[in-house]
Amino acid sequence: MSLPARPWCAAARLTPPEAYDPLVDFELTPEQREIQALARDFVRQEVEPHAAEWDRERRFPREALARLADLGLMGVCVPEAYGGAGADFLSYVLVLEELSRGDAGLGVTVAVHTSAVTLPLVRFGSEEQRARFVPPLARGEQLGAFCLTEPEAGSDAGALRTRAEPDGDGWRITGSKQWVTNGRYAGTFLLFARTDPQTPGPGGVSAFVLDAGHVRITRDEEKLGLNSSVTSDLVVEGARVGRDRLLHEEGKGFHVAMATLDAGRIGIAAQAVGIAQAAFDVARAYAKERHAFGRAIAEFQAIQHKLADMSTEIDAARLLVYRAAMLKERGEPHTEAGAKAKLYASEMARRQTAEAIQILGGYGYTKEFPVERYYRDAKVTEIYEGTSEIQRLVIARQILGLHAPAAV
Repeated sequence: MSLPARPWCAAARLTPPEAYDPLVDFELTPEQREIQALARDFVRQEVEPHAAEWDRERRFPREALARLADLGLMGVCVPEAYGGAGADFLSYVLVLEELSRGDAGLGVTVAVHTSAVTLPLVRFGSEEQRARFVPPLARGEQLGAFCLTEPEAGSDAGALRTRAEPDGDGWRITGSKQWVTNGRYAGTFLLFARTDPQTPGPGGVSAFVLDAGHVRITRDEEKLGLNSSVTSDLVVEGARVGRDRLLHEEGKGFHVAMATLDAGRIGIAAQAVGIAQAAFDVARAYAKERHAFGRAIAEFQAIQHKLADMSTEIDAARLLVYRAAMLKERGEPHTEAGAKAKLYASEMARRQTAEAIQILGGYGYTKEFPVERYYRDAKVTEIYEGTSEIQRLVIARQILGLHAPAAV
């Protein structure tokens, strides 16, 4: 009896070695370690003592952001020529992890400011736009906000309705946006609008750089977590902007958005790792101090297994994040790597912050310990910058070689 031919087996055997990612050096450089230590010291001294109060009072930490700017951490990976620190992308990811370990709201404020606004201006802006808009952002003199999502255009980003109509030598923009992180306090807005109403989907979308005076904040969300960050709705009511506010090329806004999200997802993955690491640190310390039945609960196998799983999954997520960051730094394709990092790290953070609560028992459910805050903060990492469902679509289409959807 002969078996039918299975050409896929031969194809698998003949896959060239270069199709596989090589092993990488996991050691951080001295400069990366120095930046990591700088961020860690800042968090210990100026974030951790206040994080619970910021969360409870829903307070936007202006003073912490000002101090971050003084340290050069608002533009870590922005070229020095444009006011940044000139470090690499992995150094920036290390900073986000440390900030989020102290307060995830502060972490996402810096992540959106840098990944979603400053870096797209560096990459896609003209030299005049870079010189004009980037230095105030890199120095922390202005905060950036990313305006893509609308009431009818979330994961389906190609369905956005905000429009930019030609008006003399410029544009007149009208529409509304929601889920705008940093919206109320931002000075620079990267906003996406439809410039060609005849082209459906993403093809007729363009990107614009707006100032605070071009938008009106209509409300701030009350959220489950990330209470030290601000998330706003806004409207643009016929704002008139010149041609110099068009970023990249007309009709190429969706390309700008997708490239921005490819990098931004790596930052959100780093945020998730930082949250999970913070929860693990508290759970481990508690398990060594809390006694039951005459001994520390860390001596019970059930607790040991929980901590072992937490530590293993955090390490795995961190390696995915570092790999994606290094691919981006080298200028290599990183869509798939970033989506994998965000998918795994965000779901890991949600699982392991819940396990931290379980280890603390009743105390974990109270505000006496911060793990309940970590749990609330972790959940949104599965939602923004592309839901877990969208990440699975992105990954599947990458590994199958299918056409990418108009989704974030």
